[in-house]
Amino acid sequence: MDYSKPLGLTPPMGWNSWNTFTWDINEQLIRDVADLFVSEGYKDAGYEYIVIDDCWSLKQRDMEGNWVVDPVKFPSGMKALADYIHSKGLKFGMYSCVGTNTCAGYPGSFEHEFQDAKKLAEWGVDFLKFDYCFKPRQMSGELLYKRMSLALKNSGRDILFSACNWGEDNVYQWIRESGAHMYRSTGDIQDKWDSIKSLALSQLDKGCYTGSFCHNDMDMLVVGMYGGSNDGFIGKGNGGCTDTQYKTHFSLWAMMGSPLMIGCDVRSANQATKDILLNRDIIAINQDAEGRGAYRIKPEPNWFHGNDVFMLVKVLSDGDLAFGFFNLSDHQREVPLLFWDVGIPNAAGMSLSLYDCWEHKELGVFQERFAPHVPAHDCVIVRAKLVK
Repeated sequence: MDYSKPLGLTPPMGWNSWNTFTWDINEQLIRDVADLFVSEGYKDAGYEYIVIDDCWSLKQRDMEGNWVVDPVKFPSGMKALADYIHSKGLKFGMYSCVGTNTCAGYPGSFEHEFQDAKKLAEWGVDFLKFDYCFKPRQMSGELLYKRMSLALKNSGRDILFSACNWGEDNVYQWIRESGAHMYRSTGDIQDKWDSIKSLALSQLDKGCYTGSFCHNDMDMLVVGMYGGSNDGFIGKGNGGCTDTQYKTHFSLWAMMGSPLMIGCDVRSANQATKDILLNRDIIAINQDAEGRGAYRIKPEPNWFHGNDVFMLVKVLSDGDLAFGFFNLSDHQREVPLLFWDVGIPNAAGMSLSLYDCWEHKELGVFQERFAPHVPAHDCVIVRAKLVK
């Protein structure tokens, strides 16, 4: 495992059990996912965290106040499971909650923060997702996240801290100084186009609140689920989204700097899903070393396009620019970008050499303007290099 990269430098990448499996988890499932991450190229593409979400413990702590791992779901225990995941060159993540109980009613970490952090370190955990259910009303959520952050940083092990308070309590104003490496800025995602669209639009003006070591998390990916969750809220049996919509979902999360945490059952992923999740050109934009947020440009005329058609611009560490042309509307649109709007006046004699990150091909050199026709619910992502 490569621990040389500072913790949280770029948006974390991995897999989380919740979106598809919710309560129906066990150690064999987790081992199978770890095996597949290696054999199917997810690890090589940058995905490294295998995270167990809620429902992994018994409903009561032991007499010493420690968590009790469910012996039916995880008969070998968490230390053995962590060791197995580490043997694959991957990292192991777990879940708890800021309140007295987790969202599914299992023991939360309220007033057990330092005890729980020590236990996570003993088990070999590398990542903690910390949810927001059952918080005592009189307690400050900000204080509780800062408390767990302090506990993790003094646990004796490097543990990435994923704060999950759903964008509550003006989290943008204090989360970076809390010590969290990523933070949920939205409610729970659903395996539906309207949910993806709503979450993305809600964060378009929040580009200044993400960056290296503290990443704006718009929730886990639903790419490739196709209604495969066992939970009705997430989208059980609803058919999910089209491959085009999943492609746009992945592109939005990548461009906006959100962690890329897979939520589908990767064991049965089809080729279209793999092509999306393993697109290294898109992943490279998300994992750019500077971790800058993307800014939005609305195409003219705005009265025609509304809020559903826009461009995202992300400044990359090597001087390139990444452009996302997004059409969330129900009709094909031309989405024109004037280079003037990104600081490239024609008088400077500069042009842009464009590379299509989904078609994986060079598009040529353009001056002043680039205006792709984007189908409904689709996107075009290009990487641009300045040329004289």
